[in-house]
Amino acid sequence: MELTYYGYPKCGTCRKAKKWLETNGLAFQEVNIAEAPPSKEELEQIIATSGLELKKFFNVSGMKYRELNLKDKLPTMTDDEKVSLLASDGMLIKRPIVYGEGKVTVGFKEEDFDNIWTN
Repeated sequence: MELTYYGYPKCGTCRKAKKWLETNGLAFQEVNIAEAPPSKEELEQIIATSGLELKKFFNVSGMKYRELNLKDKLPTMTDDEKVSLLASDGMLIKRPIVYGEGKVTVGFKEEDFDNIWTN
């Protein structure tokens, strides 16, 4: 199965992750997260597969996150509202997201990629 890579071309971390995938010979479909964010249904599936807390999917260092004052708003929102919000704007999502083969990584740490995508 081919992996799906959600990244943002201007993001240095995303470029490192993409280079790692290419260097390790992994086939992937690249999606610009700003132009085509994952749908709510796709996000729900990615989040469930990852086993990570929903808050790990928010790009807390992004301008959009700060502009919308999400630090204060998220604690009062339902999970359904949070996923809808993420699906509405790819710049709110921590990137890159790589998923496939029943596995997910959020962000890029070379050690995690080594452990998850080369085994």
